[in-house]
Amino acid sequence: MADDKYNRKNPAVKRILQEVKEMQSNPSHDFMSLPLEENIFEWQFAIRGPSETEFEGGIYHGRIQLPSDYPFKPPSFMLLTPNGRFETQTKVCLSISNHHPEHWQPSWSVRTALVALIAFMPTNPGGALGSLDYKKEERRVLAVKSREAAPKFGSPERQQLIDEIHAYMLSKAPSVPQISSGEAGEENSMNGEGEAQVSMEDAGTQVADGGTSSPMADDRIVEDRHEAPLNANPIPERMAVPGQVFDVPLGGQQQQQQLQRPDTRLQKPADDRLFTLAAVGLTIAIAFLLLKKFLKASEYGAVFMDGS
Repeated sequence: MADDKYNRKNPAVKRILQEVKEMQSNPSHDFMSLPLEENIFEWQFAIRGPSETEFEGGIYHGRIQLPSDYPFKPPSFMLLTPNGRFETQTKVCLSISNHHPEHWQPSWSVRTALVALIAFMPTNPGGALGSLDYKKEERRVLAVKSREAAPKFGSPERQQLIDEIHAYMLSKAPSVPQISSGEAGEENSMNGEGEAQVSMEDAGTQVADGGTSSPMADDRIVEDRHEAPLNANPIPERMAVPGQVFDVPLGGQQQQQQLQRPDTRLQKPADDRLFTLAAVGLTIAIAFLLLKKFLKASEYGAVFMDGS
């Protein structure tokens, strides 16, 4: 890589070169990404579809643009291969992207962003910005087609890098599984936490400061719903990963509240009985006092009549 034109003391350049070195020394079968020869702030990548989903066997290409003050601000990335989940040549709107810089953490990297993207592919888009909701069988067709050739995009130098990445990914990708017609018609809905398991150990590898930080563990990566404002508090669907913001099981406090509600309903009859008994007791006491007063008044009347 002709990186002599970059200032190696620049924090962004230093970080990017570290990530390039780490990506090359620790390759993954799930993804591959490298910067352009003429611009290390722009990367090409390819991810493979997560296993046991309609994307299995597919190879999906895209591009990443890193800001000049990376890693303190997030990258933007888009898909170039038709996939039925994300629009092509449209910036993906997740909290790991530049759509929501307030959620980005400098400890995250290109690697963690790609892991997040893979994990989000089989989840329900729920109307998120830049998302598609193709049928499962249509996505399978696109997965098969994605293996045939890399997409055509950009300059000859960029295309050469895309083709090299495609050849590498094709050599590592499993064959597209054959499915029956009954399986093809199944509902395309799954939980992002349970079904989208994609080499989470890759997300823990960091090159910035030697530490490990998984955005999946941080539970802060979400996919935007209906283009929420930048200062909105994302509701995680949640990965969970770095999205989705996935609709997920209720949080612990909500679960506790739901578990307590039946108890509250069971206690109401007991409360009603206590209230009824108290009312009856009070009524008896009042009646007794009235009767006593009446008898006492009658006694005085009888004495008066006898005296006359």
